[in-house]
Amino acid sequence: MKFDDLLDAVGGLPWFELAMVTQLVDERRETVVNQLYRFSRAGKIISLRRGMYVFAERYRQVAVQPAELAGAMYRPSYLSDVWALGYYGLIPEGVPVHTSVTSRTPKKFLNAFGEYRYRSVKPSLFFGYEPIEMLGRPVMIATPEKALVDLWHLGVGEWTWEKMGEMRISKNNLLDMDRLFLLVDSIGKPRLYRAFEIFSAIADKEAKGEIAL
Repeated sequence: MKFDDLLDAVGGLPWFELAMVTQLVDERRETVVNQLYRFSRAGKIISLRRGMYVFAERYRQVAVQPAELAGAMYRPSYLSDVWALGYYGLIPEGVPVHTSVTSRTPKKFLNAFGEYRYRSVKPSLFFGYEPIEMLGRPVMIATPEKALVDLWHLGVGEWTWEKMGEMRISKNNLLDMDRLFLLVDSIGKPRLYRAFEIFSAIADKEAKGEIAL
């Protein structure tokens, strides 16, 4: 397989996988593996994880959205937790690490586009996300309310006033307190009820101008 053959086969995709290339080119799997390794060593393609690649920028025909890669590298998953809170502006700064939730075992990847961490929840808690368009393609991201609940649920220990304050989580017009409570209530864990009560009290004080986050 020549590099031009690879470009012809998958150049119109934002990312591609070994299995995909093997199906599209008339080569044995072992040959494709060796060629992809050579292309990677030559800097023509970039490895995202084992068996998954993007073209190097000078050969790229389709723009790559780092957030989109989070869902593609490990399925099923959706972006949530602190990354989603930063995306929605519920914490004051963006988060460079792409934090996702999965119903599979936890995972972590590090590649040229950043660090990707996947935290595990029970299948019954794998909900509360929706597609958001980026570069014309859907990216699965938790709703603002579910991102906050995922943070509380996956965090270690009690969510005290001090801990909530350290996170500098601030309610904005994207977050609906009624929907947030319904999510907490659907899970039914006492620790989440207590976190909601503290967050509600902080949000109320913030609205009255008594505190600033």
